[in-house]
Amino acid sequence: MSSLSLSLSLPLPGTARRAAFGKIVVNEARLAWRRPVGLLGGVVPILLLVIFGELPAFQHAAPSLGGLSPFDVYVPILVVFGLAMLATFGLPIPLVTYRELGVLRRLSTTPVPPSWLLAAQAVVQLCVALAGTVVLVVVAVTVFGAAPPKNPGEFALSVLLSIAGLLPIGLMIAAIARTANAASVIGRLAFFPMMFFAGLWLPRELMPAVLLDISNYTPLGASVEAMQDSMLGGTLPVAPLLVLAAYAVVFGFLAKRFFRWE
Repeated sequence: MSSLSLSLSLPLPGTARRAAFGKIVVNEARLAWRRPVGLLGGVVPILLLVIFGELPAFQHAAPSLGGLSPFDVYVPILVVFGLAMLATFGLPIPLVTYRELGVLRRLSTTPVPPSWLLAAQAVVQLCVALAGTVVLVVVAVTVFGAAPPKNPGEFALSVLLSIAGLLPIGLMIAAIARTANAASVIGRLAFFPMMFFAGLWLPRELMPAVLLDISNYTPLGASVEAMQDSMLGGTLPVAPLLVLAAYAVVFGFLAKRFFRWE
């Protein structure tokens, strides 16, 4: 075995591994800044929030919404809107592009495992998701007078579990899509039905019983239920948290099983 082959097969020492992974994360963050798809998940929900906040009809409590105003109902929906965009577009499209360009295959010939690129993408998307959620909630509370989450800890838990349940779906899209265009199409096919059951077009409070039952078992429906209850001061139900945990486990396993490096 040549010295070059031996050097490529040896693992990096601990300090070098941390430094290498940190550089990959920084590089992925720079690329995400240049790609509008990844940033839309943080920007579009805030723009929609401003539009809804300026509509007088959205500020008045409605008996059909359980005494809530439409604006209060849509705050958690817009949070999961941003998370869903990141999961279905921001995460899978860059990974599939890397596979198309042979980046993942070339990484396999270096001491840096290709899986680090997936981890770096997950870190970047997690940071964007958390930043977008914080900005959206702060704007809703300080600018438009929405009530702050009455249970901040439970709200944070529901957000983190929502991210944990959605990002593996994005990895699964990256696993099965052969091209970036295919990943975009699959992402749209997943995004719009999930957003319907999240209540974007028809709030969950107005859904017929059958649709509401289906919504409760979708990742975004469960996310909205958990976030809304924690924001409005109710007891955080266990059912949506279990649904989100199940999506995280199942799609995480499937993504790992079927992800292709070439």
